[in-house]
Parts: sequence; structure tokens; C-alpha cells
Amino acid sequence: MATSKIFNDPVYGFITIPYGIIFDLIEHPYFQRLRHIKQVSLTHYVYPGALHTRFHHAVGAFHLVRQAIEVLTSKSVEITEEEAEAVSIAILLHDVGHGPFSHTLENTLINVHHEELSQLFMEQLNEIFDGKLTLAIRIFKDEYEKKFLHQLVSGQLDMDRMDYLNRDSYFTGVSEGVIGYDRIIKMLNVKNGELVVEEKGIYSIEKFLIARRLMYWQVYLHKTVLAAEQMLIRMLQRAKSLVRQGIPVEVSKQLAYFLYQDFTSTDFKTNRDELLRHFSLLDDNDIFSDAKSMMQHPDKLLAFLATGIVNRKLFKLSLKNEHFDYDYVQSIRAQVMQKTGFSEEEVNYLVFEGKEVNNAYSTSKDEIKILFKTGEVRPMSESSDYHIHSSIVTKYYLCHPKEI
Repeated sequence: MATSKIFNDPVYGFITIPYGIIFDLIEHPYFQRLRHIKQVSLTHYVYPGALHTRFHHAVGAFHLVRQAIEVLTSKSVEITEEEAEAVSIAILLHDVGHGPFSHTLENTLINVHHEELSQLFMEQLNEIFDGKLTLAIRIFKDEYEKKFLHQLVSGQLDMDRMDYLNRDSYFTGVSEGVIGYDRIIKMLNVKNGELVVEEKGIYSIEKFLIARRLMYWQVYLHKTVLAAEQMLIRMLQRAKSLVRQGIPVEVSKQLAYFLYQDFTSTDFKTNRDELLRHFSLLDDNDIFSDAKSMMQHPDKLLAFLATGIVNRKLFKLSLKNEHFDYDYVQSIRAQVMQKTGFSEEEVNYLVFEGKEVNNAYSTSKDEIKILFKTGEVRPMSESSDYHIHSSIVTKYYLCHPKEI
């Protein structure tokens, strides 16, 4: 009798899923929903191949954790079968709380972070599966004594980052994101209860950090991707504004539940099961389908934004290292009002400023630790000849219709 299921993954090849709770969690509707949420939101508007989903990513991260466990146990790191299963569950479900289009609509439809929603989903699943996720939740929340297990799930060198860099690079075709994930995993070890990388792997870590920095500015924060995502956000903000004014917006039941009501973190905690049930029915398909309906809405601004999203008529977005000149921004606003006929208030949806912040590596908390042959452990920032970019990079943007 078969004891496992085989998935054929385009990035890693065959991934083995053991029958039991891991397979049962993957089969659950909460996890299957991730098939309908794109990993990198609207990035496919720039890189057409980037249509992979949170489902792909979660299974891939699970696969890497299993590899890491195998490596660590081969180096006499004590990991029980129960702990191995728990950390596998924690990484498998780490993104189950993502809403439509992943990070893009976070705090737009509901003001609750996806990690908090993931934890609520895990707690509900723990009740459904008779307490079998209790240890996984402790690891996820960093409340378990073996800190290195949490670091495999969430840290500066976790299996989440390892998979998304490798996977996003593969599906976008951006080779700068390729990392030596297999070598990094083979160099993992545990010292004083924390995850470390053996000295031989230091150059692979340097490559990993460089790849992450390049992927952020070349893919995740690409100016056209940013423009598309900001238009999607403002389309939903406009729809919310209209319904608050008593102007109906016809959308699916799934979206209407969150469009016509405002929910907070407290609401999700006090009415968890009901709100999670509605949230679990909402995915990318609903938003895009509703965007096509909004194209016909009598509100010209909502129709304008929706048409731009559906037909890829995207705004122009300019990036600078400093704030845009006030007079220049005002001149753009005046031109847009004159050309489109929209009011000064409505133009706020069409001409807007913002900023994006990124630091590929942080030296302030939980640095990647390097284990030297002498037994000494030093943080990455003190171990590498390469200058680690720990400073925060801030870029300011101005977005507006291209015709101006």
C-alpha cells in the first residue's frame, strides 16, 4: 500500500508528500484555495510566465524544510518525528492567510496582516484535526524551545525565502534570482540551539543576499508592476468609497461581504469561524471577474480604473531617490483634471505619490550566523569579505495616467 503521494514540481522535480496529516491538510479547502492566489500578484503583466500560485510556493517550501531536516539529523541534530512533522506543517501553512493577489490587497479589503490570518486558520484547523497542529502553532509563533525550528519557517534564511526566490526567478525568467539553495541547505547546522551556516557555505549566502536585493528591484518592485498593483488597490478603494455613499457596486457575494463591511483584527478573533469561512471563499478570480463588471459601472472613475486593470492600460510610474517637487506634482494633477474632466477629489485616485522601502538584509535582529571550523559563531555582517547591504533603501514614486 502506498505511503506517500508524488507531486511533479517544475522547480525541484518530484516532491514526496506523506499520507497522513500533511496530505490531509493539502487536501483541505483552505489549502486548495491557494491554487487560485498568484504568488507574485500582477507581476505577470511584466513577466508573462509569473502565473505560479501560493499553492506551488507552499508545497515547495515544505519540500525544502524536509530536505533541511534530513541534513540536520544527519549531523546529529536532535529532531524528533513529532517535531519534524510540526515544522513541516508550520511551513506548509505559513501563507494560508493570504488574500487575493497576495500582498497587494493586504490592508485594502481588511485591515489584518496575512500572518495573523494564517495563525487563525491554523488554530481552526487544529480544532478540526483534534489538536494535531498544536506543536506546529508553537513553532510558527516562536514559542517552542528549539528556536532553530522556527528559524526554518521564519528568518533571514528561512525555507520560505529560499523557495520564493528560486521559484519566482524560474517563472519570471529573471536569472539574477537563481540561488544555490541545495548547497545552502547542505551547509546548515545548529549551534547553541540556533540555525547556523557552516563556513564553507558563506559564498552561497552572499549570492543569496545579492539575489534577493536584485529580485526586489527588478521583479517585486518593478515600476510597471507597482503601477498595476496601485491601480488595483485604488479600484477597490473607489468601490468601497461608493458603497459608503450608498451607491451600489455589483460584485460577487464573496467580495461584497468585505466591500460592504469593515472588519478588524478584533472582529476576526471574536467571530473567527464565520469570518474565516467568508475569507476562504475569496480569491484572485473573484476580484478580476468583478473588475470586468466594474468596467460598466456608471461611476466613470471606477470604470476607468477597472478598464485599465482588465485591458492592461497601466499608469506611468516614475521612481526617484527623493521626494517629487510639489509644483511638478500639482502641474500633473492639473493636466489630468483638464484632460479627463475628473474633479480634484477624484484625481487623488489617478495622481498619487508613495514610497517603497527595502533592505535585503538586516543587522538589527536575528542575523544569519556563520559557524567557523574553530567552533566560533559570528553574524554574517562580521564574517564576509563582501560588504553586506544592511541599509534601508527608499525610493519615492509618482504615478499617473500615461497620456499626461
